[in-house]
Amino acid sequence: MEIETKINYMDPVKIGLNLLCVSLLQPMDMIKVRMQLGQGSGAQIASNILKTEGGYAAFYREVMITSTALTMGWAFSIPTQLAQIRMQADATFPTSQRQNYTNVFNALHRVVADEGVRVLWRGSVAEIARQSALITGRIAGYPLSFRYLKDSLGFGESTSAIGACAISSFIGCALSLPFDYVKTQLQTMQPDAYGKYPYTGSFDCVRKTLKTGGLPMFYSGFRFYYFRVAALTMITWFIMKQLRRLDASINEKKITIKAR
Repeated sequence: MEIETKINYMDPVKIGLNLLCVSLLQPMDMIKVRMQLGQGSGAQIASNILKTEGGYAAFYREVMITSTALTMGWAFSIPTQLAQIRMQADATFPTSQRQNYTNVFNALHRVVADEGVRVLWRGSVAEIARQSALITGRIAGYPLSFRYLKDSLGFGESTSAIGACAISSFIGCALSLPFDYVKTQLQTMQPDAYGKYPYTGSFDCVRKTLKTGGLPMFYSGFRFYYFRVAALTMITWFIMKQLRRLDASINEKKITIKAR
């Protein structure tokens, strides 16, 4: 009974934490996507969005799509991610080529109507590889970084944990951003007048990108991608630490009351 109460208590908090982090970091993700599409520097993109797309509200038009993509299962998250990236990229096209999607359902409906159902899962291989690389980098990097900062450099536990979050996030981002770049290119590509797409798949995208822009192209938007991942990791760590303290305090009071 006590375990059930604990799970029910924590789950809504985790969902709320996820939504809060997404809301705070959404602008970083939007700028990162635009940089991957070659729209200029982060400062230029942010300035253009603020001036021409409706101010700060423009950064949050896809927040619910992002939240859905993060909380739904893989089979449903890929289509919602595709809709998110399509909506983020739409404003970068010439006026005559814009789709002017009104919402996520409109975007999904039009993609299916114009390009077929299979397109909704385009970039799946790259997304799986991205998630795997990001998780592997963060998991492998955290304990080693934490021990080094705490044991070798003598930092306190909290400082070591925050530093380890930053270092492991950097490793995860370095490993995963190339896959994220490929996913963005695949999910935003449009057929030409003859119905031919610029890339036939992930490997073709990698080959052509290496040929035209080299390895640095895969790291377009790295600073914003890293800031988003590192900030999300640190915020999550801090809030979960406070929640564990609160939970321990509540359990301690329960034990004290029972003992009396």
